[in-house]
Amino acid sequence: MTLAIFLGVLLVGILLGLPVAFSLLLSALALMVNMGMFSSGLLMPSDILASALVNGVDSFALLAIPFFLVAGETMASGGLSRRIVRLAMACIGHKKGGLGYVAIFTSVVLAGLSGSAAADAAALVAILLPMMRGAGYPESRSAGLLAAGGIIAPVIPPSVPLILVGVAGNISISRLFMGGIAPGLMMGGALMMTWSYLMRDEETTLHEKATKKERNDAFKDGIWALILPFIIIIGIRFGIFTPTEAAVVAAVYAIFVSSVVYGELTLAKFYEVLVNSCKSAGMIMFLVGCAMVASWLITAAQLPQQLAAMLGPLIESPRLLMLVIMLLVLAIGMVMDLSPTILILVPLLMPIIREAGIDPAYFGLMFVMNCCIGLITPPVGTVLNVVCGVGRLKVEKAIVGVMPFVGVYAVLLMLFTVFPDLIIVPMNLIAG
Repeated sequence: MTLAIFLGVLLVGILLGLPVAFSLLLSALALMVNMGMFSSGLLMPSDILASALVNGVDSFALLAIPFFLVAGETMASGGLSRRIVRLAMACIGHKKGGLGYVAIFTSVVLAGLSGSAAADAAALVAILLPMMRGAGYPESRSAGLLAAGGIIAPVIPPSVPLILVGVAGNISISRLFMGGIAPGLMMGGALMMTWSYLMRDEETTLHEKATKKERNDAFKDGIWALILPFIIIIGIRFGIFTPTEAAVVAAVYAIFVSSVVYGELTLAKFYEVLVNSCKSAGMIMFLVGCAMVASWLITAAQLPQQLAAMLGPLIESPRLLMLVIMLLVLAIGMVMDLSPTILILVPLLMPIIREAGIDPAYFGLMFVMNCCIGLITPPVGTVLNVVCGVGRLKVEKAIVGVMPFVGVYAVLLMLFTVFPDLIIVPMNLIAG
């Protein structure tokens, strides 16, 4: 009954058009009424909500979010994306379907710089989609590839969604970051194989092969951008700094490279970077605070135990449990954005995951990858809409083009579910 009240109020709030954060507060209030907190006389419910809201965002780990947002915005304004594309073009742009491989390579590299699916997809579309149109590439398929490449960003560190999973599920963020490297690279590899198959019979204009000097110049120009992911990964792996400190390093490095080395980050642009970052951080932090209020009441109302009782027979079979949860998350991820899905479901599911003996970091990575698929599928499809908006393309065409890549990601997710060691073994090796 308590679980039904929580989910019912949450869904009603969302269906009425309320922001997810306020819907979470309403569901928390409903739980308080159901638990008799209004009549206890110990504290006013408003005092409890305010205190829980402030405590929910009072976390050192969450400080990483605004700094990583500043780093990502700075890189977008400082010309790093354009230089990565130039480097990829110099290396593989001349091959058959080369612009597609450039898009995938750039997606993986940008994922290690910004961690934002929408931002990466927008940058790729703005630079590469006109070039792909001009070279005779199928428009819908090209847009689908760019959207599919964009959602690699939340998996490879640095990643705001992985930070949210770590905070919401009490999982090591360092381990999540290290664990995201292998599946992120596998996603890129899967896209390359799929693109190669789809383009096998297409006739497109081939770009001229770059000379050795052009490749060297592109590498020298792009090396500053390529260094950052290694700084973050090596620093966290060897305990030089925490993920939060890594975010500060990333922000300072991005500002230095964009302003001093490339000279493209002016004071006016930097002001815009700070404003955009503050807006994004404010929305995320308020959502986190509301989710933590709901999470506290979820625990107090023993909702995980009720859910565990419902899923009891599956706890003895971890793979089957993961399969059921992944199907549930996939369905929810198609109608709800990434961050709210994480903040609502992860606290609810983590006690069951731990009871079943499933590696929490493995579950967190699977959860994020699953939710990412929802970013490129209707009816919400946040990244898909970004691609269509920036590329001036009808959503219907983009949906047709992205479907082969959605299918490949679904197969990859199934493999990770059946063979969890594909994620766990590399994660343990990298994380030490």
